[in-house]
Amino acid sequence: MDKFFYFINQTGFANLDLSSLVMMVIALFLLYLGISKKYEPLLLVPISFGILLVNFPLSALMAQPENGQPGGLLHYLYLGIELGIYPPLIFLGIGALTDFSPLISNPKTLLLGAAAQVGIFVTFLAMLALGFTDLEAGSIGIIGGADGPTAIYLSSQMAPHLLGAISVAAYSYMALVPMIQPPIMKLLTTKQERMIVMQELRETSKRERILFPIIVILVTGLFLPTALPLLGMLMLGNLFRECGVTDRLSKAAQNELNNIIVIFLGITVGAKCSAEYFLTVETIKILVFGLVAFIIGTAAGVLMGKIMCRATGGKVNPLIGAAGVSAVPMSARVCQAVGQKDNPSNFLLMFAMGPNVGGVIGSAIAAGIFLAVL
Repeated sequence: MDKFFYFINQTGFANLDLSSLVMMVIALFLLYLGISKKYEPLLLVPISFGILLVNFPLSALMAQPENGQPGGLLHYLYLGIELGIYPPLIFLGIGALTDFSPLISNPKTLLLGAAAQVGIFVTFLAMLALGFTDLEAGSIGIIGGADGPTAIYLSSQMAPHLLGAISVAAYSYMALVPMIQPPIMKLLTTKQERMIVMQELRETSKRERILFPIIVILVTGLFLPTALPLLGMLMLGNLFRECGVTDRLSKAAQNELNNIIVIFLGITVGAKCSAEYFLTVETIKILVFGLVAFIIGTAAGVLMGKIMCRATGGKVNPLIGAAGVSAVPMSARVCQAVGQKDNPSNFLLMFAMGPNVGGVIGSAIAAGIFLAVL
Protein backbone atom coordinates (compact mmCIF):
# COMPACT_ATOMS: atom_id res chain seq x y z
CA MET A 1 0.00 0.00 0.00
CA ASP A 2 2.91 2.36 0.70
CA LYS A 3 4.19 1.79 -2.81
CA PHE A 4 0.69 2.29 -4.21
CA PHE A 5 0.24 5.62 -2.43
CA TYR A 6 3.75 6.65 -3.41
CA PHE A 7 2.84 5.97 -7.05
CA ILE A 8 -0.38 8.00 -6.69
CA ASN A 9 1.59 10.93 -5.26
CA GLN A 10 3.90 10.86 -8.27
CA THR A 11 1.10 11.24 -10.81
CA GLY A 12 0.15 14.50 -12.45
CA PHE A 13 -3.34 14.34 -10.95
CA ALA A 14 -1.95 14.54 -7.43
CA ASN A 15 0.32 17.50 -8.25
CA LEU A 16 -1.85 19.54 -10.61
CA ASP A 17 -2.26 23.18 -9.56
CA LEU A 18 -4.41 25.98 -10.97
CA SER A 19 -1.60 27.77 -12.82
CA SER A 20 -0.54 24.62 -14.66
CA LEU A 21 -4.16 23.92 -15.53
CA VAL A 22 -4.58 27.43 -16.95
CA MET A 23 -1.46 27.01 -19.12
CA MET A 24 -2.70 23.66 -20.39
CA VAL A 25 -6.01 25.27 -21.38
CA ILE A 26 -4.09 28.05 -23.18
CA ALA A 27 -2.05 25.39 -25.01
CA LEU A 28 -5.20 23.55 -26.10
CA PHE A 29 -6.75 26.84 -27.31
CA LEU A 30 -3.66 27.61 -29.38
CA LEU A 31 -3.78 24.08 -30.79
CA TYR A 32 -7.38 24.74 -31.78
CA LEU A 33 -6.38 27.96 -33.56
CA GLY A 34 -3.56 26.21 -35.39
CA ILE A 35 -5.48 23.08 -36.43
CA SER A 36 -9.08 24.20 -36.83
CA LYS A 37 -8.59 27.84 -37.86
CA LYS A 38 -5.29 27.18 -39.69
CA TYR A 39 -3.57 30.18 -38.04
CA GLU A 40 0.15 29.66 -38.82
CA PRO A 41 -0.23 25.91 -38.13
CA LEU A 42 3.37 25.00 -38.97
CA LEU A 43 4.52 27.10 -36.02
CA LEU A 44 1.51 27.36 -33.74
CA VAL A 45 1.01 23.58 -33.47
CA PRO A 46 4.56 22.76 -32.23
CA ILE A 47 4.65 25.87 -30.01
CA SER A 48 1.32 25.07 -28.34
CA PHE A 49 2.30 21.40 -27.93
CA GLY A 50 5.54 22.51 -26.28
CA ILE A 51 3.49 24.68 -23.88
CA LEU A 52 1.34 21.66 -23.09
CA LEU A 53 4.31 19.35 -22.45
CA VAL A 54 6.24 21.68 -20.15
CA ASN A 55 3.22 22.46 -17.95
CA PHE A 56 2.46 18.90 -16.93
CA PRO A 57 3.13 18.56 -13.18
CA LEU A 58 6.55 17.04 -12.46
CA SER A 59 7.53 17.42 -16.12
CA ALA A 60 11.32 17.18 -16.41
CA LEU A 61 11.57 17.99 -20.10
CA MET A 62 13.31 21.31 -19.41
CA ALA A 63 15.24 20.11 -16.36
CA GLN A 64 18.82 21.30 -16.01
CA PRO A 65 21.56 18.65 -15.71
CA GLU A 66 22.73 18.33 -12.09
CA ASN A 67 24.57 15.89 -9.83
CA GLY A 68 25.78 13.92 -12.81
CA GLN A 69 22.23 13.41 -14.10
CA PRO A 70 21.41 14.45 -17.69
CA GLY A 71 18.96 17.25 -18.33
CA GLY A 72 15.58 16.97 -20.02
CA LEU A 73 15.19 16.45 -23.77
CA LEU A 74 13.86 19.95 -24.45
CA HIS A 75 16.65 21.50 -22.36
CA TYR A 76 19.17 20.28 -24.93
CA LEU A 77 17.01 21.19 -27.92
CA TYR A 78 16.56 24.67 -26.43
CA LEU A 79 20.32 25.26 -26.73
CA GLY A 80 19.66 25.93 -30.43
CA ILE A 81 17.73 29.05 -29.39
CA GLU A 82 19.99 29.98 -26.49
CA LEU A 83 23.05 29.86 -28.73
CA GLY A 84 21.31 31.75 -31.56
CA ILE A 85 21.29 28.85 -34.04
CA TYR A 86 17.66 28.18 -35.00
CA PRO A 87 16.46 31.68 -36.08
CA PRO A 88 19.29 32.26 -38.61
CA LEU A 89 18.64 28.81 -40.08
CA ILE A 90 14.96 29.72 -40.42
CA PHE A 91 16.11 32.82 -42.31
CA LEU A 92 18.15 30.55 -44.60
CA GLY A 93 14.94 28.74 -45.51
CA ILE A 94 12.99 31.99 -45.92
CA GLY A 95 15.64 33.30 -48.31
CA ALA A 96 15.51 30.10 -50.38
CA LEU A 97 11.72 30.23 -50.51
CA THR A 98 11.31 33.93 -51.36
CA ASP A 99 11.42 35.62 -54.73
CA PHE A 100 13.09 39.02 -54.31
CA SER A 101 12.18 40.11 -57.85
CA PRO A 102 9.30 42.44 -56.80
CA LEU A 103 11.69 44.41 -54.59
CA ILE A 104 14.48 44.43 -57.20
CA SER A 105 12.14 45.67 -59.95
CA ASN A 106 10.61 48.35 -57.72
CA PRO A 107 13.27 49.24 -55.12
CA LYS A 108 11.40 52.28 -53.79
CA THR A 109 9.02 49.86 -52.04
CA LEU A 110 11.89 49.28 -49.61
CA LEU A 111 10.76 52.60 -48.07
CA LEU A 112 7.44 50.97 -47.20
CA GLY A 113 9.25 48.14 -45.43
CA ALA A 114 11.35 50.69 -43.54
CA ALA A 115 8.31 52.78 -42.55
CA ALA A 116 6.55 49.74 -41.09
CA GLN A 117 9.39 49.35 -38.57
CA VAL A 118 8.26 52.55 -36.81
CA GLY A 119 6.10 50.42 -34.51
CA ILE A 120 9.23 48.71 -33.18
CA PHE A 121 10.88 51.93 -32.00
CA VAL A 122 7.68 53.59 -30.71
CA THR A 123 6.94 50.53 -28.58
CA PHE A 124 10.55 50.45 -27.39
CA LEU A 125 10.14 53.98 -26.01
CA ALA A 126 6.77 53.10 -24.46
CA MET A 127 8.27 50.06 -22.70
CA LEU A 128 11.06 52.20 -21.28
CA ALA A 129 8.42 54.60 -19.93
CA LEU A 130 6.64 51.68 -18.26
CA GLY A 131 9.76 50.69 -16.36
CA PHE A 132 11.18 47.86 -18.45
CA THR A 133 14.94 47.77 -18.91
CA ASP A 134 16.36 48.82 -22.28
CA LEU A 135 17.13 45.18 -23.16
CA GLU A 136 13.58 44.10 -22.30
CA ALA A 137 12.06 47.08 -24.13
CA GLY A 138 13.99 46.29 -27.31
CA SER A 139 12.96 42.64 -27.16
CA ILE A 140 9.28 43.58 -26.75
CA GLY A 141 9.38 46.29 -29.41
CA ILE A 142 10.65 43.90 -32.09
CA ILE A 143 7.24 42.17 -31.99
CA GLY A 144 6.03 45.10 -34.10
CA GLY A 145 8.02 43.77 -37.04
CA ALA A 146 5.75 40.69 -37.15
CA ASP A 147 8.82 38.51 -37.67
CA GLY A 148 8.84 35.51 -35.34
CA PRO A 149 12.43 34.30 -35.89
CA THR A 150 13.79 37.84 -35.41
CA ALA A 151 11.78 38.29 -32.21
CA ILE A 152 13.06 34.96 -30.89
CA TYR A 153 16.66 35.71 -31.85
CA LEU A 154 16.68 39.16 -30.27
CA SER A 155 14.91 38.17 -27.04
CA SER A 156 17.12 35.09 -26.60
CA GLN A 157 20.16 37.39 -26.74
CA MET A 158 18.81 40.32 -24.69
CA ALA A 159 15.93 39.13 -22.47
CA PRO A 160 15.77 35.30 -22.38
CA HIS A 161 13.42 35.35 -19.37
CA LEU A 162 10.77 36.99 -21.62
CA LEU A 163 11.31 34.64 -24.57
CA GLY A 164 8.15 32.58 -24.04
CA ALA A 165 5.75 35.51 -23.87
CA ILE A 166 7.46 37.41 -26.71
CA SER A 167 7.51 34.44 -29.07
CA VAL A 168 3.88 33.52 -28.40
CA ALA A 169 2.86 37.15 -28.93
CA ALA A 170 4.89 37.46 -32.15
CA TYR A 171 3.54 34.28 -33.72
CA SER A 172 -0.01 34.90 -32.49
CA TYR A 173 -0.13 38.30 -34.17
CA MET A 174 1.45 36.86 -37.31
CA ALA A 175 -1.34 34.29 -37.36
CA LEU A 176 -3.98 37.00 -36.80
CA VAL A 177 -2.74 39.25 -39.64
CA PRO A 178 -5.94 38.63 -41.69
CA MET A 179 -8.00 39.90 -38.75
CA ILE A 180 -5.80 42.75 -37.46
CA GLN A 181 -4.67 44.48 -40.65
CA PRO A 182 -7.81 44.97 -42.82
CA PRO A 183 -9.63 47.38 -40.42
CA ILE A 184 -6.49 49.55 -40.16
CA MET A 185 -6.00 49.52 -43.93
CA LYS A 186 -9.61 50.55 -44.60
CA LEU A 187 -9.57 53.22 -41.89
CA LEU A 188 -6.52 54.97 -43.34
CA THR A 189 -7.39 54.76 -47.04
CA THR A 190 -10.25 55.88 -49.27
CA LYS A 191 -12.12 53.57 -51.62
CA GLN A 192 -10.61 55.45 -54.55
CA GLU A 193 -7.09 54.78 -53.23
CA ARG A 194 -7.86 51.11 -52.65
CA MET A 195 -9.04 50.77 -56.25
CA ILE A 196 -5.76 52.02 -57.77
CA VAL A 197 -4.36 49.56 -60.32
CA MET A 198 -0.56 49.62 -60.36
CA GLN A 199 1.55 49.31 -63.48
CA GLU A 200 3.00 45.90 -64.27
CA LEU A 201 6.39 45.20 -62.73
CA ARG A 202 9.33 44.96 -65.10
CA GLU A 203 10.99 41.58 -65.48
CA THR A 204 14.27 41.22 -63.62
CA SER A 205 17.32 39.55 -65.14
CA LYS A 206 19.13 36.57 -63.65
CA ARG A 207 22.21 38.74 -63.15
CA GLU A 208 20.19 41.22 -61.05
CA ARG A 209 18.73 38.44 -58.91
CA ILE A 210 22.21 36.98 -58.28
CA LEU A 211 23.86 40.30 -57.53
CA PHE A 212 21.10 41.55 -55.20
CA PRO A 213 21.80 39.28 -52.17
CA ILE A 214 25.55 39.80 -52.60
CA ILE A 215 25.24 43.60 -52.70
CA VAL A 216 22.80 43.68 -49.79
CA ILE A 217 25.07 41.64 -47.55
CA LEU A 218 28.14 43.68 -48.51
CA VAL A 219 26.39 46.94 -47.61
CA THR A 220 24.60 45.79 -44.46
CA GLY A 221 27.55 43.68 -43.28
CA LEU A 222 29.86 46.67 -43.34
CA PHE A 223 27.25 49.05 -41.94
CA LEU A 224 25.76 46.80 -39.25
CA PRO A 225 27.75 43.61 -38.50
CA THR A 226 25.35 42.64 -35.68
CA ALA A 227 22.65 41.97 -38.31
CA LEU A 228 24.84 39.45 -40.18
CA PRO A 229 23.55 36.25 -38.49
CA LEU A 230 20.02 36.91 -39.75
CA LEU A 231 20.65 38.85 -42.97
CA GLY A 232 23.61 36.69 -43.92
CA MET A 233 21.55 33.51 -43.81
CA LEU A 234 18.61 35.22 -45.57
CA MET A 235 20.80 36.32 -48.45
CA LEU A 236 22.68 33.01 -48.64
CA GLY A 237 19.36 31.16 -48.96
CA ASN A 238 18.27 33.53 -51.73
CA LEU A 239 21.61 33.11 -53.50
CA PHE A 240 21.09 29.31 -53.39
CA ARG A 241 17.73 29.92 -55.06
CA GLU A 242 18.88 32.29 -57.79
CA CYS A 243 22.42 31.33 -58.80
CA GLY A 244 21.28 28.22 -60.74
CA VAL A 245 24.10 25.89 -59.63
CA THR A 246 22.93 24.98 -56.10
CA ASP A 247 19.45 23.55 -56.69
CA ARG A 248 20.03 20.70 -54.22
CA LEU A 249 21.08 23.12 -51.49
CA SER A 250 18.15 25.41 -52.24
CA LYS A 251 15.65 22.55 -52.03
CA ALA A 252 17.24 21.27 -48.81
CA ALA A 253 17.04 24.75 -47.24
CA GLN A 254 13.42 25.12 -48.37
CA ASN A 255 12.25 21.68 -47.27
CA GLU A 256 14.17 19.22 -45.08
CA LEU A 257 16.33 21.64 -43.10
CA ASN A 258 13.60 24.26 -42.76
CA ASN A 259 11.01 21.72 -41.58
CA ILE A 260 13.36 20.18 -38.99
CA ILE A 261 14.34 23.59 -37.57
CA VAL A 262 10.69 24.71 -37.44
CA ILE A 263 9.84 21.65 -35.33
CA PHE A 264 12.76 22.20 -32.94
CA LEU A 265 12.18 25.95 -32.75
CA GLY A 266 8.45 25.68 -32.16
CA ILE A 267 8.48 23.02 -29.46
CA THR A 268 11.35 24.60 -27.51
CA VAL A 269 9.82 28.08 -27.69
CA GLY A 270 6.63 26.61 -26.26
CA ALA A 271 8.65 24.87 -23.57
CA LYS A 272 9.71 28.30 -22.24
CA CYS A 273 6.06 29.09 -21.47
CA SER A 274 5.83 27.47 -18.08
CA ALA A 275 3.22 28.88 -15.70
CA GLU A 276 5.78 30.56 -13.42
CA TYR A 277 7.15 32.66 -16.29
CA PHE A 278 4.03 33.14 -18.42
CA LEU A 279 1.24 33.96 -15.95
CA THR A 280 2.57 37.35 -14.88
CA VAL A 281 1.62 41.02 -15.23
CA GLU A 282 4.67 41.50 -17.48
CA THR A 283 3.28 38.91 -19.91
CA ILE A 284 -0.01 40.79 -20.18
CA LYS A 285 1.91 44.01 -20.92
CA ILE A 286 3.96 42.21 -23.57
CA LEU A 287 0.84 40.85 -25.28
CA VAL A 288 -0.90 44.24 -25.21
CA PHE A 289 2.04 46.35 -26.38
CA GLY A 290 3.12 43.73 -28.90
CA LEU A 291 -0.29 44.22 -30.52
CA VAL A 292 0.13 48.01 -30.30
CA ALA A 293 3.54 47.73 -31.99
CA PHE A 294 2.05 45.64 -34.80
CA ILE A 295 -0.85 48.09 -35.31
CA ILE A 296 1.52 51.09 -35.41
CA GLY A 297 3.78 49.30 -37.90
CA THR A 298 0.85 48.51 -40.18
CA ALA A 299 -0.46 52.09 -39.94
CA ALA A 300 2.98 53.59 -40.63
CA GLY A 301 3.37 51.43 -43.73
CA VAL A 302 -0.04 52.44 -45.08
CA LEU A 303 0.62 56.13 -44.39
CA MET A 304 3.95 55.92 -46.23
CA GLY A 305 2.01 54.26 -49.06
CA LYS A 306 -0.32 57.27 -49.13
CA ILE A 307 2.67 59.63 -49.32
CA MET A 308 4.13 57.63 -52.22
CA CYS A 309 0.70 57.61 -53.88
CA ARG A 310 0.58 61.40 -53.79
CA ALA A 311 4.22 61.76 -54.85
CA THR A 312 3.76 59.52 -57.91
CA GLY A 313 0.46 61.05 -58.98
CA GLY A 314 -1.66 58.08 -57.96
CA LYS A 315 0.54 55.27 -59.33
CA VAL A 316 1.05 53.51 -55.97
CA ASN A 317 -1.80 51.77 -54.18
CA PRO A 318 -1.27 52.67 -50.49
CA LEU A 319 -2.60 49.27 -49.38
CA ILE A 320 0.73 47.64 -50.22
CA GLY A 321 2.32 49.64 -47.39
CA ALA A 322 0.63 47.29 -44.92
CA ALA A 323 2.85 44.50 -46.27
CA GLY A 324 5.88 46.36 -44.91
CA VAL A 325 5.62 44.26 -41.76
CA SER A 326 7.52 41.00 -42.07
CA ALA A 327 4.72 38.43 -42.05
CA VAL A 328 5.76 36.83 -45.34
CA PRO A 329 3.70 36.21 -47.42
CA MET A 330 0.52 36.53 -45.35
CA SER A 331 0.42 40.33 -45.16
CA ALA A 332 0.94 40.53 -48.94
CA ARG A 333 -2.05 38.20 -49.38
CA VAL A 334 -4.11 40.43 -47.09
CA CYS A 335 -3.28 43.43 -49.31
CA GLN A 336 -4.46 41.43 -52.31
CA ALA A 337 -7.71 40.43 -50.58
CA VAL A 338 -8.54 43.95 -49.33
CA GLY A 339 -7.77 45.50 -52.71
CA GLN A 340 -9.95 43.02 -54.59
CA LYS A 341 -12.98 43.74 -52.42
CA ASP A 342 -13.19 47.25 -53.89
CA ASN A 343 -11.80 46.37 -57.32
CA PRO A 344 -12.16 42.69 -58.28
CA SER A 345 -9.83 43.17 -61.26
CA ASN A 346 -7.00 44.47 -59.06
CA PHE A 347 -4.02 42.17 -58.41
CA LEU A 348 -1.71 43.60 -55.75
CA LEU A 349 0.04 40.44 -54.53
CA MET A 350 3.30 40.79 -56.45
CA PHE A 351 3.45 44.54 -55.77
CA ALA A 352 2.92 43.88 -52.04
CA MET A 353 5.74 41.31 -52.01
CA GLY A 354 8.25 44.14 -52.54
CA PRO A 355 7.56 45.89 -49.22
CA ASN A 356 7.02 42.47 -47.62
CA VAL A 357 10.58 41.43 -48.44
CA GLY A 358 11.72 44.92 -47.47
CA GLY A 359 10.04 44.40 -44.10
CA VAL A 360 12.01 41.19 -43.49
CA ILE A 361 15.24 43.05 -44.20
CA GLY A 362 14.08 46.05 -42.13
CA SER A 363 13.19 44.02 -39.03
CA ALA A 364 16.54 42.21 -39.17
CA ILE A 365 18.30 45.59 -39.39
CA ALA A 366 16.22 46.89 -36.45
CA ALA A 367 17.31 43.84 -34.43
CA GLY A 368 20.92 44.51 -35.43
CA ILE A 369 20.62 48.12 -34.27
CA PHE A 370 19.29 47.03 -30.87
CA LEU A 371 22.09 44.47 -30.49
CA ALA A 372 24.73 47.04 -31.48
CA VAL A 373 23.45 49.88 -29.30
CA LEU A 374 22.03 48.08 -26.27
